[in-house]
Amino acid sequence: MPSYLVPEFAVDVEETIKNSQFITRVRCVNTAEAAKDFIRELNKTWPDATHHCWAYIVGNPTSTTLISCSDDGEPSGTAGKPMLNILQHSGIGDIVAVCTRYYGGTKLGTGGLTRAYGGGVKLALEKVTLKEKIEYRPLQFSLDYAQLKDCEHLLKSYQTENLVLDYQTKILVKLDIAVEEHKAFKQALNNKLKGQIEWNTTY
Repeated sequence: MPSYLVPEFAVDVEETIKNSQFITRVRCVNTAEAAKDFIRELNKTWPDATHHCWAYIVGNPTSTTLISCSDDGEPSGTAGKPMLNILQHSGIGDIVAVCTRYYGGTKLGTGGLTRAYGGGVKLALEKVTLKEKIEYRPLQFSLDYAQLKDCEHLLKSYQTENLVLDYQTKILVKLDIAVEEHKAFKQALNNKLKGQIEWNTTY
């Protein structure tokens, strides 16, 4: 699945469970570092909180290896893993969830903690609006000046961005194209220009 769903807007939800306050915040992040920055920001802004437990998935949720989670001092496996489990079953990528807890004096037990942290993420996801993110990959090729018009006409039928034309002896074309259209575009351009095109083999 070259395209995938990501959060469109920030979402905050709040619950009180046996006198403990749980605030779950969900954000869209494009990198693991951005997720960590958000987590650090919350720790700095709300240092009086008992815990800031978190989980994130960066990239396509069906293939990414950029996942991580933390119990932040809660008993092992009672916070970060339940949060990550909810995220992994949501089909959403580029997402970080942080659940801030203010302890209210009543222990919840391991089962209660698991339900509280996982439930906080589930509640937040019910309020999340989603948008589609398209994955792109770079493509480079050279063509004659006389071929440019045909190439530009063909490009209108494909999802591309960051188009750069470098006018040399030939025209070096640089662009990013939707992963799912990469192979079809190369075939279509080869057919259109009767194979008279120089592909950059590193792309």
